[in-house]
Amino acid sequence: MTDDKPLKSAFDLAMDRLKARDLAEGVEETKPLSKAQKDKIAKLRTETQAKLAELEILHRKNVAGTSDPAALAKIEENYAIDRGRAESRRESEIAKIHAGKD
Repeated sequence: MTDDKPLKSAFDLAMDRLKARDLAEGVEETKPLSKAQKDKIAKLRTETQAKLAELEILHRKNVAGTSDPAALAKIEENYAIDRGRAESRRESEIAKIHAGKD
């Protein structure tokens, strides 16, 4: 053991193994995000947060305006669908930015 290399920590060894596994599986190494990409992601998150707040306000208004259990269930279902769409859109747009497609 006359190597001049310093000993690696357990963390470094684990990271080396993960990189080797990713390389064997064909996973590409991700590049750091540029300032423009970070700004786009921040803008997307802000827009989505505003949309979710708008949906919440409308949902509360609709819930307060009904006493029918069937109508209330439909309102809850629509609200969950709308939230899911907004969040899904945000995540897919962020994934595009990470992939460099936007």
